[in-house]
Amino acid sequence: MQAISKAELSFPASERPQRDAAAPRVEAAGTPAAGQSSGTEGKGAKVRATLKARLGDDIYSSWFNALEFDSFDGKTVKVSVPVKFLRKWIQSHYMDELLMCCKSEFKTAESVEVSVRQPGGVAPRAGAPEVPALKPRDVAAEPRALGAFEPVRANVVRPVAGRTSVDGFEGSPLDPHHTFETFVVGASNRMAHAGAIQVAETVLTDAPAFNPLYLYSSVGLGKTHLLQAIAWEVKRRADNAQVLYLTAERFRYQFVEALRSQDPASFKEKFRGINILLIDDLEFMQGEKTEQEFDHIINALLDGGRQVVVASARHPAQIERLNERMRSRLQRGLVAEIGGFDYELRMRVVEQRVAEKRTLDPGFELSREVAEILASRLTESGRELEGAVNRLYLTWQHMRAPIMPDIAETVVRDLFQGVEPRRIKIEDILRIISRHFGVSKGDLLSQRRHRSVVWPRQIGMYLAKQLTHRSLPEIGRRFGNRDHTTVLHAIRKIEGVIADDTSLRDEIDDLKKLLSGH
Repeated sequence: MQAISKAELSFPASERPQRDAAAPRVEAAGTPAAGQSSGTEGKGAKVRATLKARLGDDIYSSWFNALEFDSFDGKTVKVSVPVKFLRKWIQSHYMDELLMCCKSEFKTAESVEVSVRQPGGVAPRAGAPEVPALKPRDVAAEPRALGAFEPVRANVVRPVAGRTSVDGFEGSPLDPHHTFETFVVGASNRMAHAGAIQVAETVLTDAPAFNPLYLYSSVGLGKTHLLQAIAWEVKRRADNAQVLYLTAERFRYQFVEALRSQDPASFKEKFRGINILLIDDLEFMQGEKTEQEFDHIINALLDGGRQVVVASARHPAQIERLNERMRSRLQRGLVAEIGGFDYELRMRVVEQRVAEKRTLDPGFELSREVAEILASRLTESGRELEGAVNRLYLTWQHMRAPIMPDIAETVVRDLFQGVEPRRIKIEDILRIISRHFGVSKGDLLSQRRHRSVVWPRQIGMYLAKQLTHRSLPEIGRRFGNRDHTTVLHAIRKIEGVIADDTSLRDEIDDLKKLLSGH
């Protein structure tokens, strides 16, 4: 079978460059000649028709539409598919049916060998509908199937990838996807989103909103997205605005380079004219001199009325390397947490990501059932959901057939298998205890000794020991810098009461369930 190059595949069949018919064909030993290949494909077309009749249109279009018959050596029928998971699925579920149908045409066939072909390595079979390369501006959306998942349109003109810079001082890369238009808002991130919007809108005015703005969350919940969205929005509003977005790691690298060149003063000088500084991953700001320089720069910017936005995995009170003055200053503006995504928000994230893919190729769609599989199974972060949609989109590009639930399960199975039971953090315990007992996290971390605060705090310490791998000294530090003996006393007290108090035992079981599903 004559291979068609990628360049040729970009043309419709009628416009493809014609090969020189007289050009000699070089074939490896044992490779079937053109006549044999043609015969194989002719018999293959009949096998496909038999498969379609036996299995039905839905199964055939899902699993066999991209099947090609490559050769037959008298015993083994060699077929190929474009992606590995199709090969694995056919081998696991349909080999008996495939061999039976092959024997009707390849009379001496004893087995079928399924391989994965290289992209562009097989010409379209005769009579098959041609699928030219799709271009967003050239393709109209197909009528949507009944019950199809209806994502909101996301016709967003995104910025071009780049970096912020001030006086030749280059910031960290900005992802053009990270804009306010692509950020999906829900209950767990609404305050952080609102704060980021207000900062972006007011940073260049005489009445800035929150300074500093401090965002914190676990990995993959959107804090970096919001920081970069602020940077894009400020530059969109005023192209001459002095915006600098830096990860803590890049800040440290640039400062160390300045020290090596014995010019730390010029490093500090570069921040003087900034309108807004955005620092990501503050918890990685390490090194005594680096931390001191960071303190000086942040204090100078805040004293001068310049906007500062910081993101971290932890609340300022839980970053041990911060001195008390810096911890206090970072909490002076707005501190907003981005919590875990609930089911509704995860569904909306899937909607948004599907809508973005449809702006590239309007034929792509996911059924609501597939979306629900993703939203119910991938619960850790938005990045997981986005990765799953990307995989399904790539699969759809290969198959050009609807993504069925079993296909979705197969394609993202490694993602599902990688989802371990949620690792509970002390931040989660503080949040649940605060909500359950109606006590602020500030009180839980304070030195207050009123029973209304001490009792929830002791239960929190008990749960931290039960549900995390943290040591007693570390639990004490995370609960307001308490001594490990205080933690041990709390654990023993709760254990003693639980033994005789079934209502407390039930209450703690409920708290554990909340933490496991949070």
